[in-house]
Parts: sequence; C-alpha cells; structure tokens
Amino acid sequence: MSEDDASRKAVAEARLAGLLAPVKGRLSAASGLTVLAALLWLPQAACVAALLAALIADESPFLGPWGTSAVFVALGVARAGLSSYAAGLAFSASDEAVSLERNRLLAVQSRRSPVLAGRYSSAEIATLAADKLDLVAPYVTRYAPAMARTKYVPLAILAVAFPLSWAAGVILMVAGPLIPVFMALVGLAARDASEKQMQEIGGMNALLLERIRALTDLRLLDAVGRTVTDFEAAADRLRRQTMEVLRIAFLSSTVLELFAAIGVALVAVYVGFALIGEIPFGAWATPLTVGEGIFLLLLAPDFFQPLRDLAAAWHDKASALAVTGELADMEDEAAVDMLGDGTSRSALAGPASVATRSLVWETPAGRQIRFPDLEIRPGETVAITGRSGSGKTTLLALLAGLAPAHQGVIEAAGHALDGDNADAWRARLGWIGQMPHFSNESLRANLIMSASDRDDARLGRALAHASADGIVKALPRALDTRLGETGHGVSGGEARRLMIARALYSNADIVLADEPTADLDIATADAVTEGLLTLAARGATLIVATHDMTLAERLDRVIDLEAGT
Repeated sequence: MSEDDASRKAVAEARLAGLLAPVKGRLSAASGLTVLAALLWLPQAACVAALLAALIADESPFLGPWGTSAVFVALGVARAGLSSYAAGLAFSASDEAVSLERNRLLAVQSRRSPVLAGRYSSAEIATLAADKLDLVAPYVTRYAPAMARTKYVPLAILAVAFPLSWAAGVILMVAGPLIPVFMALVGLAARDASEKQMQEIGGMNALLLERIRALTDLRLLDAVGRTVTDFEAAADRLRRQTMEVLRIAFLSSTVLELFAAIGVALVAVYVGFALIGEIPFGAWATPLTVGEGIFLLLLAPDFFQPLRDLAAAWHDKASALAVTGELADMEDEAAVDMLGDGTSRSALAGPASVATRSLVWETPAGRQIRFPDLEIRPGETVAITGRSGSGKTTLLALLAGLAPAHQGVIEAAGHALDGDNADAWRARLGWIGQMPHFSNESLRANLIMSASDRDDARLGRALAHASADGIVKALPRALDTRLGETGHGVSGGEARRLMIARALYSNADIVLADEPTADLDIATADAVTEGLLTLAARGATLIVATHDMTLAERLDRVIDLEAGT
C-alpha cells in the first residue's frame, strides 16, 4: 500500500469513527451481545456431545436425557433472543448515526456560500446524502458485530479445544489465520473498487443534472444523440465498475469458504481416525473419547463461522470507508460559509441603504479584489459594471452576507453586517440571479416563499407588473406547476421575470440582481429591465451587476469596479 493510500485510508477510518461516535455505546453493547450469543454454543455443543456419547455407551447423561435436552433448548432460546436484540440495537444505532450525519451534511452544505463553488455539484451532494450514506448501515449491522465475534469466539474455542486435543487445536490455529491474511489482501482491491464505483455513481448523477439544465440548448444544437451516447458510456463505466466489485466479492467468498471447509474437514478426519484407533496421538494423557470427539466436531464449524461472517461483510467495510473518504474530501474542500445561522425570522430594522469601507475579497488563488467605498441610499438604483473577473457577483454576495469579507466593513441598514444580523438583513432582500433555482414545490409556493401570508390577488398583480402573467398561463398547471430545480419548462428570461415577481410580491425593499439580462434577446431583456424598474418605482433600492450598458444607463448611478468610480 502506497503512502497516499495509507493516508487516505486513515482519514476515512477516522471520519467513520467520528460518524459513529454518537452511538458508540450502543454499538459496543450490540457487538458484546453477539459475542455472548455466539459463545453460548459452547455449552450447547457440550450438551449435544454428552447426550450422544451417553446414547452410544448406553448410559444416562449427567442431567438425564430430558434435563440435558431442556438445557440445550433454554440455551438456544437465550442465544436467539440475544442475537435478535443485538441486531435490533445495531440497526437502530446505524439508523440514528446515518440520520445525524445526513442532517449535518445538509446543514453544512446549505450554509455554503455561492461565491466559492466547490468541485462537488448539487447532484453529487444529493447522491451522497440520499443514497451513499445508507451504505454505512451494513458496516454497523454486519461488519462490526462480525469483527467483534472474530476477536473473541475463535480464541474461546481454541481455549476449550486445546485441553481436549492439541492436534485439533493446532489444525484450527493453522487454518484460521489464513482467512484474515487473505481478507487483508482482498480488502485493498475491494476498497479501491468501491471508491471507483462511488465516483461513477456521483459522476453519473452530476452528468444527468448538467444535461437537464442544458436540455433546451442541446435540442437547439441537435446534440441529443451525443447526449445519449454520453449517458450510454457513463452507464457502461458504472456497469463495469459494479461488476468489478461483485467479482472481487464472489472470488474472495469462494476462496475463504474453501479454507474454512478444509479446516473443518481436517478436524473431522483427525477425530474419525483417532476414535477408531488409527491415530494414537493428538490427545493428551488419555485417548480421545467419543464425547470429546463429537464436541470437537461441533466446535470446528463455529470456529470458522465468525471468520466467514467477517469475510462476507468485508465489502461492507470497503463501501463504508469509500463513503466516509468522500465525506472527508468534501469537508477538506476550500469553501466559505454564509454569515448567520439561519435562525432569524425578523427583518433588520433601519433604512434600505448599503455602504462599504475598505472592502477586500481574496480569491482561492490568493488574488485580492479591492472594492471602492460605496454609499447607496434608500430607493437608489445602481449599476455595478466591470469586466468579467472584476468582482461584480462577489460584491453582490458580500452585500447579501452570502460570504464574509476578508477585510473591511459593510453597513446594512445602518448596522455593521455580521453573523448576528445577516439573516435578518437577508429577510429584507430580493435576489435575482443568472440561473434562478426553484424548490421542489409548486410555482405558487416558490413565489410566495418569502411572504408570511398567501394573497392570490397580490400575487396576480406582482406577476402582471413583472410581465410574467403570460408565462404562468402557458404552463400546464399554471401556478400549481412544478418547474424543477433549474426551472425546466421556462426559459432563462422567463425564470428571471418570475424572480422579479417574487421580489414584488414579498415587498423586498433591497433587490440585488446579478446579470439579469445576460444571454437574453433584446425583447426579453427589455421585459426584464422593465420589471426591475417596476421594483425601483415602488421604492426598492436596486443594485444590479451587469455588462448591459443599456440597462445600466437607465439606472441612477453606475459604479465601475475597474475604474473605482
């Protein structure tokens, strides 16, 4: 194993331990109960051996036939009860651990700033939260208990077998370690195969989301055939990777079952020949008795059973480590969080004004963007201009508290913007981005989400003022239509007009718009511009980042970030 692989594995194991830390006590209890249930087979096997030996010798066992049978049944019931309770405990613990981690992941990602987008798309994050995290559950319910049984049960059986026959003990002691050694070798390949499979699953979901977003453009460019080919190639890669995982799993199971079968067979051969007198050695002071031979035969399969269980669950560990490794990579990614904690529901009091002093943002590459000092009065309309990369979108995000500035001060409604008041400040804002996003609800719910009450008449007026009422009428279910995350079913300009309608409905008194007319034809851009001016006419403070000088010239003031004026 290379140093990088060892480091990755250590990080994944540490992350897995952290994920399971909240339920560690229950997991230890479940593992302990499974060990106790497995060890109850020793007195059960002793009962069976004593009963059969007595029947062969035409004698009565120590507790009598019925007493011995009753003890066997009682131990069996206790064993089944312990196993069932331990399984339920492990399942509830795994369910809680996965739920806590899923909530934590979603909470963290929901606070990520859009200023510094990571390499993980929303589709990959959703796949990790919804599907991949569930792969930790088999590790908890199968692998961890099997590992606990592997640590203690074989040693207990060896401790019982050696006093009866050193030959049988040697056979078990030699055959047993071959299984863990082979599992360790298989584990390296299984972990790599699982990681590649997880990457393919996430990549395919990201490809699907990307193509859905560009579906209209793909049809216009007649690239549907190429898209289908891309999906077929991605599906084929996922199929090959899944078959590689299955191949390793089946191969390892076959070889490990062979080792276990050979070990049991060798014990059976030794006991058989010892009982008929062909092998005079192997026992201690006295020849092996029938009862002792039967007892050893009953113990041999259970000596290998924990190892077989562990081998069967070995892939569960590889899958869990692949998932937690991806979690660790996502957490190590360079990212910034929005200001605030999402708990405030009241709006920040004060005028609808914004001001900045000595504001500086540092890019991940270390380049500093210094913004000119601004003072935007209530009701003023301002255009932020500059070439691509000059920081227009970043400035809007900083003004909205979607990222903390590295230096400088932002005054929002007369207050220094910080984590304590950022949520209250955003309660007053309307945001119109280049790529509007819609939640998985009806269009009506998306439009009134920032308002405390539902007023269909007011919503109709907002749509009319934003020139969006015709858009709604053209939808198959009007306001009850679900557009999907990227607004599938409406164009980019139509989606932006719907966002203007939302700002009008919510009575936002500060509106931030990021390139609202970008990539639009003249007529659609004019409609979006008129919608923005309608917001301004109602008294909203309007701050627009744009390359469109036609739009900029219709606003009160233009701030050129490159010129600093």
